[in-house]
Amino acid sequence: MIRAQDIHENTPWEDLSPGGEIYEPGTALAFDTGTWRTNTPVLYRELCKHCMLCVPFCPDSAIPVKDGKRLDFDFMHCKGCGICKTVCPFQAIEMNLGGEVK
Repeated sequence: MIRAQDIHENTPWEDLSPGGEIYEPGTALAFDTGTWRTNTPVLYRELCKHCMLCVPFCPDSAIPVKDGKRLDFDFMHCKGCGICKTVCPFQAIEMNLGGEVK
């Protein structure tokens, strides 16, 4: 099986997995895919308690953390799934319809 880091625009289709699926774990940060999202998360910093519940639930590693505090979303990796909003106990995350970052 071909590794994700070895896939590029000239990779023959015969070398790809069916459907172009990548089964190798931990590859989300290797690909900029955030421009096609249909919903955009908005962080309300005044409500965020930095409990970090959203961080491990994000399937795209799009919530960076520095010095024990979560930062704003990494929009080049966020797909707008809304899982972060669902798990936030402080309602510090809302989802805006549309893919543009405001």
